[in-house]
Amino acid sequence: MNLQQIFHRFSRTPGAELPVGLVGAGEFGATFVAQAARMPGLKVVAVCDRDVERARRAVAAAGHPKERIRACATLADARQALDEGAIALLASADDLVQLPLVAVLEATGDPEAAAATARAAIDAGRHVVIATKEAEIVVGAELACRAAERGVVHSPVDGDQPSLLIGLVDWARMLGLPVVCAGKSSESDFVWDAQAGTVSAWGRSEPAAGYADAFARADAASLRTRHAVAFARTTVPDLCEMGIVANHTGLLPDCASLHAPIARTVELPSLFRPRASGGLLGGTGRVDMFNCLRRPDEISFAGGVFVVAETPDEATGLLFAAKGMPASPDARYVLLHNPVHLLGAEAAVSMLSAAQLGCSTGGSEVKPLVDLVASAARHLEPGEVLQMGARHEIPALGYALQRAEPLGEERPVPYYLALGARVRRHVARGQPLRGADLDLSAGALRQLREAQDRRFFAR
Repeated sequence: MNLQQIFHRFSRTPGAELPVGLVGAGEFGATFVAQAARMPGLKVVAVCDRDVERARRAVAAAGHPKERIRACATLADARQALDEGAIALLASADDLVQLPLVAVLEATGDPEAAAATARAAIDAGRHVVIATKEAEIVVGAELACRAAERGVVHSPVDGDQPSLLIGLVDWARMLGLPVVCAGKSSESDFVWDAQAGTVSAWGRSEPAAGYADAFARADAASLRTRHAVAFARTTVPDLCEMGIVANHTGLLPDCASLHAPIARTVELPSLFRPRASGGLLGGTGRVDMFNCLRRPDEISFAGGVFVVAETPDEATGLLFAAKGMPASPDARYVLLHNPVHLLGAEAAVSMLSAAQLGCSTGGSEVKPLVDLVASAARHLEPGEVLQMGARHEIPALGYALQRAEPLGEERPVPYYLALGARVRRHVARGQPLRGADLDLSAGALRQLREAQDRRFFAR
């Protein structure tokens, strides 16, 4: 598919340099600013970050002249900066969305701030592309509906796995290939070093007894050997992203914690097929993930996305396999994959899709099918406040995917809605968190979630 021709032919604003804004000038946002400066169609005119100097550094690194970068204390200052052709730097997202922008990229990584910014931007008639998956998993369906009601687009972002995987799923469906499983790799490969007898992942190495034999096969005994290595096979972001894909595509997790095997890329069509055919899955139409097992000299799949599709017939499956596509031994299942994601460098495609085509790079209909829910990873005591740790995890909490439910005193608490909440009563380790266990914030994330519950679960 030639995306450049599609944008050229169907753009609502052909040839225009559309003014856009960024909220969150961290790694992802800074990459977007730099790439947007190299692409036609978008012009970053405003950047918001609580650390205005960080925003200044991101804009300067993108090649914008220092004299055209202006810190603005008020909305009036920012409007004047834009009128004079400067790039406005702001500390307030509420001010940024009031500027004459076509679209806003939200990239703070803070679920409460992201929810507030997305709501304010939609209310102001701006398209919103959201990189903060921690808000999307809780209220993405509500934001998509609100945007549609106001004639704008709310979209996940290309450059991150959910949007890229949704696109791969839709491509397979367009081709008429039934999707058996869609998923991603973990952010770290599992690298088997035969000489050292170790597996390395997440920046460290562990001894790996039995891997010499287990590396070559993907039977149940080999998987058990692989899984004995001392690395976690899932993280909170992994399940968060697969929950988003479920809500955008209708594909569902096969189990609450995902299978997440340690597997070689060529094994995926054999593993992610129904158990009746020799695989791990209880059925078809699933989301899952894997940890890419490879030798040091093999190509990485870390952070890539994949679809295992059912082939139309045996002859076509054999033809695919003959062309080098990984396939199951019976050629009934085949692997489609994109092993890279380009972070903010790809984000402009989602911005252009929203602003020029009026289309999300997510699903055409977003529903709250799946929640990422919280449990107690240790004993929780009344009075403690649940804080964010490394890699967007709340260390005190466990996590799982399950069918979405409305909020309630005895109903599960969405994982990121628990962030910043104060514990009200003792919760034993391993127990699911219920609404009555926490004093939940009354902020934008909760307000949007309650609105989403009314919209989808009123009956």
